[in-house]
Amino acid sequence: MKTFVKVMKALSDPNRVKILKLLQEKVMCVCELQSAIGISQPSVSKHLKILEDAGLVDYQKEGLWVNYFLADGNHSPYAASLLGNIKHWLDDDPQIAELVKKAPFLNREEICKL
Repeated sequence: MKTFVKVMKALSDPNRVKILKLLQEKVMCVCELQSAIGISQPSVSKHLKILEDAGLVDYQKEGLWVNYFLADGNHSPYAASLLGNIKHWLDDDPQIAELVKKAPFLNREEICKL
């Protein structure tokens, strides 16, 4: 039951749901997620840690960048089920639709001025 509750709690925040919907579109770094959602870097990092602990998000370091992406769901059947379903949920929500539309144009080099 502990794993189930962790996954459910991870999805109880609108910003974490937005992060998952953005990561459906492409692999992103914290600065891209911060720019898209409009919250502080520490808040994005905290949300990512909660999603990671629930088995919903994973990351890979690549030089200076830490790339976040949706997890494969192998660590939790609850996470796997929700990741499969969330792909089809909320597409008609105006906030989500706007975020998804922005995703392809988010460019980490531009955002971070590199």
